[in-house]
Amino acid sequence: MYNIDEIKELIALLEGSSLRVLEVQAGENRVRLEKAESAAQAVQPAPAGQPVASAVQQPQTEPAVVKAERGKTINAPIVGVFYSAPSPSAEPYVLPGRKVRKGDTVCIIEAMKCMNEIQAEEDGEITDVLVKNGDLVEFDQPLFSVK
Repeated sequence: MYNIDEIKELIALLEGSSLRVLEVQAGENRVRLEKAESAAQAVQPAPAGQPVASAVQQPQTEPAVVKAERGKTINAPIVGVFYSAPSPSAEPYVLPGRKVRKGDTVCIIEAMKCMNEIQAEEDGEITDVLVKNGDLVEFDQPLFSVK
Protein backbone atom coordinates (compact mmCIF):
# COMPACT_ATOMS: atom_id res chain seq x y z
CA MET A 1 0.00 0.00 0.00
CA TYR A 2 1.25 3.48 -0.84
CA ASN A 3 1.61 5.94 2.04
CA ILE A 4 0.17 9.45 1.84
CA ASP A 5 3.58 11.08 1.16
CA GLU A 6 4.17 8.80 -1.82
CA ILE A 7 0.72 9.61 -3.18
CA LYS A 8 1.35 13.35 -2.70
CA GLU A 9 4.61 13.00 -4.66
CA LEU A 10 2.75 11.22 -7.46
CA ILE A 11 0.13 13.99 -7.55
CA ALA A 12 2.84 16.65 -7.65
CA LEU A 13 4.61 14.78 -10.46
CA LEU A 14 1.38 14.58 -12.47
CA GLU A 15 0.51 18.24 -11.89
CA GLY A 16 3.95 19.36 -13.02
CA SER A 17 3.82 17.38 -16.24
CA SER A 18 1.87 17.46 -19.48
CA LEU A 19 0.51 13.98 -18.73
CA ARG A 20 -3.23 13.61 -18.29
CA VAL A 21 -3.10 10.18 -16.59
CA LEU A 22 -0.47 8.58 -14.35
CA GLU A 23 -0.79 4.97 -13.28
CA VAL A 24 1.72 3.26 -10.99
CA GLN A 25 1.64 -0.36 -9.88
CA ALA A 26 3.89 -2.11 -7.35
CA GLY A 27 2.89 -5.71 -6.87
CA GLU A 28 -0.83 -5.78 -6.20
CA ASN A 29 -0.97 -2.09 -5.19
CA ARG A 30 -2.07 0.26 -7.92
CA VAL A 31 -2.64 4.03 -7.98
CA ARG A 32 -4.19 5.77 -10.96
CA LEU A 33 -4.25 9.57 -11.08
CA GLU A 34 -6.11 11.61 -13.68
CA LYS A 35 -6.27 15.32 -14.24
CA ALA A 36 -9.91 16.37 -14.04
CA GLU A 37 -11.57 18.79 -16.44
CA SER A 38 -12.49 21.17 -13.62
CA ALA A 39 -10.45 22.49 -10.71
CA ALA A 40 -12.42 20.33 -8.28
CA GLN A 41 -10.63 17.50 -6.54
CA ALA A 42 -12.35 14.15 -6.26
CA VAL A 43 -11.50 10.62 -5.17
CA GLN A 44 -13.53 7.85 -6.76
CA PRO A 45 -13.45 4.08 -6.30
CA ALA A 46 -11.74 2.25 -9.16
CA PRO A 47 -12.93 -0.93 -10.80
CA ALA A 48 -11.97 -4.03 -8.80
CA GLY A 49 -11.59 -1.91 -5.63
CA GLN A 50 -8.43 -0.11 -6.79
CA PRO A 51 -8.01 3.58 -5.79
CA VAL A 52 -8.32 6.32 -8.40
CA ALA A 53 -7.59 9.93 -7.54
CA SER A 54 -8.60 12.66 -9.92
CA ALA A 55 -7.07 16.04 -9.16
CA VAL A 56 -6.26 19.33 -10.79
CA GLN A 57 -4.68 22.23 -9.01
CA GLN A 58 -4.46 25.63 -10.61
CA PRO A 59 -0.80 26.61 -11.00
CA GLN A 60 0.23 29.47 -8.77
CA THR A 61 1.57 32.16 -11.03
CA GLU A 62 3.16 35.41 -10.02
CA PRO A 63 1.92 38.72 -11.35
CA ALA A 64 4.00 40.02 -14.27
CA VAL A 65 5.04 43.05 -12.20
CA VAL A 66 6.72 40.85 -9.57
CA LYS A 67 8.54 38.86 -12.24
CA ALA A 68 9.76 42.02 -13.93
CA GLU A 69 11.12 43.45 -10.67
CA ARG A 70 12.95 40.25 -9.81
CA GLY A 71 14.97 40.08 -13.04
CA LYS A 72 16.66 36.80 -13.94
CA THR A 73 15.80 33.69 -11.97
CA ILE A 74 16.85 30.07 -11.76
CA ASN A 75 13.61 28.08 -11.98
CA ALA A 76 12.70 24.55 -10.92
CA PRO A 77 12.87 22.21 -13.93
CA ILE A 78 10.77 19.59 -12.10
CA VAL A 79 8.26 19.24 -9.28
CA GLY A 80 9.74 18.05 -6.00
CA VAL A 81 11.24 18.94 -2.63
CA PHE A 82 13.88 21.69 -2.59
CA TYR A 83 17.13 21.12 -0.68
CA SER A 84 19.73 23.87 -0.44
CA ALA A 85 22.58 21.54 0.60
CA PRO A 86 23.74 17.99 -0.19
CA SER A 87 23.04 16.90 3.43
CA PRO A 88 21.41 18.43 6.53
CA SER A 89 24.81 19.15 8.13
CA ALA A 90 26.47 20.53 4.97
CA GLU A 91 26.79 24.14 3.87
CA PRO A 92 24.23 25.33 1.28
CA TYR A 93 25.37 25.16 -2.34
CA VAL A 94 24.77 28.90 -2.77
CA LEU A 95 23.91 31.90 -0.61
CA PRO A 96 22.96 35.47 -1.54
CA GLY A 97 26.04 37.30 -2.78
CA ARG A 98 27.76 34.16 -4.07
CA LYS A 99 28.83 34.09 -7.71
CA VAL A 100 27.91 31.05 -9.79
CA ARG A 101 29.21 29.84 -13.11
CA LYS A 102 27.27 27.97 -15.76
CA GLY A 103 27.06 24.32 -14.66
CA ASP A 104 27.55 24.97 -10.92
CA THR A 105 25.14 23.01 -8.71
CA VAL A 106 22.81 25.44 -6.91
CA CYS A 107 20.45 23.02 -5.13
CA ILE A 108 18.87 19.57 -5.17
CA ILE A 109 15.26 18.76 -5.97
CA GLU A 110 14.03 15.39 -4.76
CA ALA A 111 11.37 13.84 -6.99
CA MET A 112 10.12 10.29 -6.49
CA LYS A 113 13.01 9.45 -4.15
CA CYS A 114 15.57 10.59 -6.77
CA MET A 115 17.94 13.45 -5.95
CA ASN A 116 18.31 15.78 -8.94
CA GLU A 117 21.14 18.32 -8.90
CA ILE A 118 19.99 21.64 -10.35
CA GLN A 119 22.67 23.63 -12.11
CA ALA A 120 23.07 27.29 -13.05
CA GLU A 121 22.34 27.85 -16.73
CA GLU A 122 24.57 30.94 -16.95
CA ASP A 123 27.14 32.92 -14.98
CA GLY A 124 25.83 35.39 -12.41
CA GLU A 125 25.49 36.32 -8.76
CA ILE A 126 22.78 34.93 -6.49
CA THR A 127 20.86 37.89 -5.08
CA ASP A 128 18.11 36.00 -3.23
CA VAL A 129 17.01 32.47 -2.33
CA LEU A 130 13.25 32.45 -3.00
CA VAL A 131 12.29 29.14 -1.34
CA LYS A 132 13.03 27.50 2.00
CA ASN A 133 14.88 24.25 2.54
CA GLY A 134 12.36 21.39 2.46
CA ASP A 135 9.68 23.32 0.52
CA LEU A 136 7.70 21.57 -2.21
CA VAL A 137 8.39 23.40 -5.46
CA GLU A 138 6.33 23.46 -8.64
CA PHE A 139 7.57 23.18 -12.21
CA ASP A 140 9.09 26.49 -13.40
CA GLN A 141 8.83 28.04 -9.92
CA PRO A 142 11.61 30.61 -9.33
CA LEU A 143 14.18 29.29 -6.84
CA PHE A 144 16.88 31.97 -6.96
CA SER A 145 17.17 35.55 -8.16
CA VAL A 146 20.32 36.15 -10.20
CA LYS A 147 22.00 39.28 -11.52
